[in-house]
Order: sequence, then C-alpha cells, then structure tokens
Amino acid sequence: MAADLSPLALLSVAEMAAADAATIATGTPGIVLMERAGKAVADAVTRRIRPGQSVLVLCGPGNNGGDGFVAGRLLAERGCRVTLALAADPTALTGDAALAAQGWTGPVAAVGEIDPARHDLVVDALFGAGLSRAISGELAALVEQVNAAGKPVVCVDVPSGVHGDTGLADGPVIRAAETVTFFRLKPGHLLQPGRSLCGVVTLADIGIRAETIFAPGRITTSTFRNAPGLWRTRWPDHDPGVHKYARGAVAVAAGGLSGVGAPRLGARAALRVGAGLATIICRPEALAAHAARGPDALMQRAAADPAAFEAMLSGGKVDALLIGPALGLDDEARSWVAAALRGGHPCVFDADALTHIGAQRPAFPDLLQQRPGPAVLTPHEGEFKRLVADAAGFDPERGKLERARRAAGLMGAVVVLKGPDTVIAAPDGRAAINNTGSSALATAGSGDVLGGIVAGLLAQKMPAFEAACAAVWLHGRAGETSGMGLIADDLPEALPGLLAEVED
Repeated sequence: MAADLSPLALLSVAEMAAADAATIATGTPGIVLMERAGKAVADAVTRRIRPGQSVLVLCGPGNNGGDGFVAGRLLAERGCRVTLALAADPTALTGDAALAAQGWTGPVAAVGEIDPARHDLVVDALFGAGLSRAISGELAALVEQVNAAGKPVVCVDVPSGVHGDTGLADGPVIRAAETVTFFRLKPGHLLQPGRSLCGVVTLADIGIRAETIFAPGRITTSTFRNAPGLWRTRWPDHDPGVHKYARGAVAVAAGGLSGVGAPRLGARAALRVGAGLATIICRPEALAAHAARGPDALMQRAAADPAAFEAMLSGGKVDALLIGPALGLDDEARSWVAAALRGGHPCVFDADALTHIGAQRPAFPDLLQQRPGPAVLTPHEGEFKRLVADAAGFDPERGKLERARRAAGLMGAVVVLKGPDTVIAAPDGRAAINNTGSSALATAGSGDVLGGIVAGLLAQKMPAFEAACAAVWLHGRAGETSGMGLIADDLPEALPGLLAEVED
C-alpha cells in the first residue's frame, strides 16, 4: 500500500490482530501493548472526571478485559474510586490478560453484584471488535443496566456488542460517550449503527509502527476512510490557459415534462465542480421548459427518439454522462439507458436508470460489465435492493461494506451505496467509507446533485473510484457547511468554496 495512504487505512479485525502480532514479533511484548492501551483508556477517563469520583470498570475474559484491568489500576493510582467487575471466572484469564489482572490488587466483583447507576463513569472493557455472537443472559441484562443508568461510558476498542468489521450489533449493545481504539480505525467505527454507538472516537498511539505493519509482505489493506488524501493526487489540474472543452463536457439525460428539476440539479453540480460545459438532453416536449428555467450556463438539446439520443452521445462532445434523475420508467427511458450502457463514455447511473438495470436482468447488467468506459452506480438502499434483486450474497447481515464490494465486482462498476455512512467500492476490491455529511442532506434532490458532482469530475478525467470518493466527500462537506434548512439547490452553490479545501 502506498505510504501516503496508510493514515487513512481502515483495518479489519483480522488485520488488526495481524498488526498486533507483527509488532510483538519485532520485539514489543504483548503486555507492553496492553499497558499502553490501558493507559490510553485511563487518560480518556481522566479527561472526563475529577480525582475522587467513582469509576466502574467492566472487564471481559479476553484482551479487552486485560486493557480494562490496566485502566482500572492506573485510575486507582490517580485517585479515582474504582470498582472492577469481571464477566468471567478469574481462572479463565490467559496470556497478557492474566498478567494484566495480576497487577490489579483490589477486589474483583461479579457482574451480578454491581449497580452502574451508583458510579460517575463506566469503562466498557467487556468484549472486543471480533465478537461474533449476540450478548445474552446475565451480560445482556448488564448492558441494559449500563445504558439505563445514563452515566458516561468510555469503551475499549468498540462498544461491546458492535462488530468491528460491519458496525452491526446483533442484540444489546453499549452506547458510548467515547470509544478509545488503537493504531487505526476499523470499518465498524464509521459504519452505522456502530458510528452512532461509538460516541467520540479517540485514536490512540500504542507504539505500533506503520512502516512495519504496511511493509511489503505484511498487511495490504484495501479499505480506507474517505478524505482528500485518498484522491488528491488524481484531482483535476488545469493549465491556466485551458478552454471550456478541455475542462470536460457533461451530458445529463433528462426525461419529459414531469421531471425538469432533477437533471438540472445534476448539471449545475457538474459545472460547479469544474466541468467546462453541461448539456441537458431531453425529450422534445420538455425542451422549452428547460430553456425557460435557466441558468444561462446550461445548454439544452432535444432527442426525438432513442436513436437520436445515442447519436448525440456518439457524435457530440461528451466526456461524461449522467443518466437517471427523473428519466422515467417507460419504454423510451429504458432504451436511453440501453444506449448509455452500450456507450464508451464515463457514465453515472442513478435513480430511474438503476431501476431499469435491475429490472432488465441479466441483459442490462451484462451490458454494464461489458461496456468499455468506466461506470459509477449511485444507489440508495432501496435502489440497491432492486439492482441486485435475488442475487446471492447480499443479505443485510453481511454488512454494508461487504455488500457494496460484492456489487461492484458483480457489476464491473464503481458502486456508491448511499446513506449516512456512504460506502464507495471499486471492482478491484478497493473501498472507502465516508464520514462527512449531516442529516441536512436528507432532502429531495440531494442525490441528483451527487450524481452531477461525480459526472463533473469524470469529465475532467478523474478515475472513476477517485471521482466517486471525491464527490461523496464534497457532497457531505456541502451538507455540513450549509446546515439545517438546506435544500438541494443550495448544494451546487456551496461547491466552489469547498474546492479550496481540496486544493490547499
């Protein structure tokens, strides 16, 4: 993996275990890593409470519990009143966790003997990121007690009950005020519901060296946190004397009179992200409506039939195509989608285009796999279900990251699986999880703008995966800077100011 991407790497549970093992193999004892992890947890707690306040430390039977024993010991040394409870038989502790437990000289309570409500803060060191079963029985009741107590909870690695690879929780789960994790984030810290359950995520340095972990022959991760460092080197860099056609021409396929606004949002977004030209290609009956709407920077052309549309794509100046927003679900719209699938232009398939692809299986997915130009699909969860239909391997319990990756490989296209935790996946296995955005983006037309941003960057010769990642990040930042009260029309206008964040 390129060294400049290592800070953005997201490690799976297995990869993090391998990172620990590689560090231990180079001479750092596991108990030293555990001491450092426990100190990071104790530091987080110390920032939240005063000496003399009461802390309940809940320890499980594994290494997470070992971190908890270290944190409990250090907090007691710092003057906190610490109650430590172990959710296991003490004789079951092994390895570094057993060594850490030996350093705790206070009493060890059973989980049935404690009341979280009687303490000022709770440390959750019950279960780590690799938990593969639902918390049940006495421990499920304990989790509910902790949540009901309303006390701040600092979790070790992930909240107990959340899986580090998926962010999913099968059963009761701790709700954290803060989660302390180590070396690199895991997908579950960014994927919902894990992201919301983690609270503030603190990434602690425990002495694992990136140059060792990401050295050739070690860990080669393909999952990243979406940020400019992931795609800035592929960002469009135009010569000062460039003309509009060199900055890329975007075509937006529109439907009839019933959906004039959506394609225009996409076209405006393409221009605002730097494309030199944007043209609406619509049905003849909608041409006057588009011309009357403005802005003057948008061009309009009418395609009398699907053959005319295909001729415009092949014979005109088109560097990227956006098709789907308000396109329609009739036979003519389906023919337009077929033409786009046969074409070689970089293409963004959204909204109605995705419905057509899903409905015309296997013919349209086969065309998608065979098309010579890059394609980006931008479904929300409902469109995604229609797109993959009854294909195997897309059960929700597999997690959003795995489903997006599988779809990208199946379709031979970059897949942007939208939501508050949007996942961008490439056919080659790379994937990124986005954490920009806000609930303000849950507004009509927001997705049309995203499609236009992707198309605008594709037209400027940005590779499909990087263009999709950049578009999702910019779209999220536009939502963050605009705040509540946002409507989709505001998003393109926010883009020019955000481009400076990328280019600085």
